[in-house]
Amino acid sequence: MDALTPAEQRELQTRMERKQMKDFMNMYSNLVQRCFNDCVSDFTSKSLLSREEGCVMRCVDKFLKSSERLGERFQEQNAQMAQQGNMGIGGR
Repeated sequence: MDALTPAEQRELQTRMERKQMKDFMNMYSNLVQRCFNDCVSDFTSKSLLSREEGCVMRCVDKFLKSSERLGERFQEQNAQMAQQGNMGIGGR
């Protein structure tokens, strides 16, 4: 990023922030859709039934935990690949 002008750095930062926000909103939308479809079945009331609310809470919790676990695995894989890349360079 040092080769970029300050204006280019700001533009790149702005684009990265927009992409992160878009990715977050897509994840949130998918979470809402999945948990709603899996948990909500009674439309006779505007409020969630207690069983529906419990289902939604479990669904959200499970989704967030699986996302966290996936992120951890991704970081581990990146670290392992970086370490293997450094070994390859040093061994030449």
